[in-house]
Amino acid sequence: MGCGAGGSTLTIARALGPKGHCTGIDISAPLIATANARSAAEAAGNVAFIRADAQTYAFSPGSFDTVVSRLGVMFFDDPAAAFANLRRAARPAARLALIVWRGRDQNPFMVAAERAAALVVQNFPVRNDAGPGQFGFASTDRVEAILQAGGWTSIDIRAVDLPCSFPATELSAYVTRMGPYGRIRETLDEKTRARADAAVLAAFDAYVSGGMVRFTSACWLVRA
Repeated sequence: MGCGAGGSTLTIARALGPKGHCTGIDISAPLIATANARSAAEAAGNVAFIRADAQTYAFSPGSFDTVVSRLGVMFFDDPAAAFANLRRAARPAARLALIVWRGRDQNPFMVAAERAAALVVQNFPVRNDAGPGQFGFASTDRVEAILQAGGWTSIDIRAVDLPCSFPATELSAYVTRMGPYGRIRETLDEKTRARADAAVLAAFDAYVSGGMVRFTSACWLVRA
C-alpha cells in the first residue's frame, strides 16, 4: 500500500524469489511509472504494480497472505473502510505489517520547516493531525480502533526509531518542495519567499554533517 516508486515491493520480491509474488499499489501515476521501470530493469517477473487507491480498489478476495505498508496508510480518507477492503483482499490467516510515524513532538526533523516558516509567513497553515496526514496514526488508540473496525485482530503496536539520511545537496529541494511549506511556497511574494527559504534552511543546520542530512524517524511498527 502506498508503494511509491516500488522500493519496498521490489525488496520483498527479491527476498521471496520466484516462488513468491508481490503487488504494489499507489495513487500516483508518476511513481507507479517509475516502479514499473525499475521492475522492468530488474526483469522482476514476480512483481506487479497497480495505479489505484487501496481504500476502494476491487482486489480479488483472499488474494494475499501478507499486507505491508511503509509510511503510506496515514493518508487514507476513510482508514476503517480502507483496512476493511484490505481485509477482504487478504486470506483468513494473513498478516499485516505497517510502519507509520509517531507524533510531531517525537519527529522534530519532520516539522522543522513548517515551524521555521511560520515565524516568517503570516497565517501559515497549521496541519490537522487528527485526520489524514503524516501524523494521522500517531495515536495508538486510534490505530487500534481503525484496525479493529476493519476486521483485523491480534494487534501489536511498538515504537521503533529509524535512522535516516540523504545527501545535503538535496536539502534545498526537500524543504522547498515538500510538506506544508512546499505547498504554499509558490504563493508567497518574492521577498517573503526569500526570507522564509533562509529561515527554513537554517532550521536544518543541526542535522547536516559530513555532507549528509541525518535524522531519526520516530515510528510505530504495527502488526496484526
